[in-house]
Amino acid sequence: MNKPDVSYSIFQDWRANRGNIKAQFILSLFRLATWVRSNKILIILFIWYLPFYRFFVEWVMGIELPWSLKAGRGLKLQHGQALVVHGQTIIGSNCGLKHSTTIGIRMNPDGSVGRAPIIGNNVDIGAHVCIIGAIEIGDNVAIGAGSIVVKSIPPNCVVVGNPARVVKVNEPVTSSYS
Repeated sequence: MNKPDVSYSIFQDWRANRGNIKAQFILSLFRLATWVRSNKILIILFIWYLPFYRFFVEWVMGIELPWSLKAGRGLKLQHGQALVVHGQTIIGSNCGLKHSTTIGIRMNPDGSVGRAPIIGNNVDIGAHVCIIGAIEIGDNVAIGAGSIVVKSIPPNCVVVGNPARVVKVNEPVTSSYS
């Protein structure tokens, strides 16, 4: 990620979190940490920043957004607290994360570590949701509060429950300008 990408991502995150200064601040710190981590020279110059980021965001603010996380532009944090996201997770653009959400990996029966989830674009993840394992969540999905997602979710739907199940399939969003 180069510097123009970082600044553009920060502005997109700020726009998505308009009025939420805490989320804007945390996501700015996150984007800077991913930028520092992307270049060996930056790591050397800003070696102090990575421990500061981890201490402040994880310990003080109570949000685990590792700098290894790949998150698209326009990430929205609503009520950002008790949020845990595994560092290998991939999150698309314009996604929303609410409080007390866990996105992580599953340990395989042989003791090996599984793959982290891949989350598409325009996904709204409700409060107290757990997304666990090597699954994919399609674009334009809404996940209801308290859902436990352990299987892949197709695009354009609403899922709820434990385990999460599709309760509504929406028509794909198409542009009238095409």
